[in-house]
Amino acid sequence: MEAGTLIILLAYNEEACIADVVAELRQELPGIDVAVVDDGSRDETAERARKAGAHVVRHPINLGVAAAEATGLLYALRHGYSHVVRMDGDGQHDPHSVPALLKALEQGAELVVGSRFAGVASFRSTWLRRFGSKLISGLLSSLCKQRITDPTSGFRGFGPRAMRFFSTRFPHDYPEPESVLMASRQHFPIVEVPVKMRSRRAGESSLTAWRSTFYMAKVSFALFMERFRAV
Repeated sequence: MEAGTLIILLAYNEEACIADVVAELRQELPGIDVAVVDDGSRDETAERARKAGAHVVRHPINLGVAAAEATGLLYALRHGYSHVVRMDGDGQHDPHSVPALLKALEQGAELVVGSRFAGVASFRSTWLRRFGSKLISGLLSSLCKQRITDPTSGFRGFGPRAMRFFSTRFPHDYPEPESVLMASRQHFPIVEVPVKMRSRRAGESSLTAWRSTFYMAKVSFALFMERFRAV
């Protein structure tokens, strides 16, 4: 039995904000189920998400974003959901942008990327991260032969074929840009839609200036390697 759309929140040590994020989603998007994938948190993320009304799936240890995303997709498939919207558990992704992703999925897209750089004014990250995203965008657009403006966005939607594919085959290093290239190589329809981003509700990003620079270099190499792997 098809259960419609599931929103998956990926969370790691987000006890300070996860309950508010779940509550906002349930209020703004009534009728859409919410599941939190707790990726080995050492705090009360899972308990607070459950009390706020979300389904919760827990990893016993931290496995990373790609594995957490795959777990969420497996959960959605096993419970009969036809579409998934993946969001982060820190409150940066605005629920008001979800309908735009769902509309693209309903029109046949298999991977929908919520782009921060497609014309909607929102929270701006540091100049270094914007510069890095632009470099990766150019490389990924060239490899996919399609313009991709926001290759590192974690705000994304999955159609049925993409759900099945990425639930069992996922990139291990840089899931957002690599998965776009993987989807392109599978000939999945990929669509970008403008979304609004906000600042984190609590905590701080782990990406320092040095880590951002290192990330740019490594993800570029990973994309080249993915391009030449067997499909």
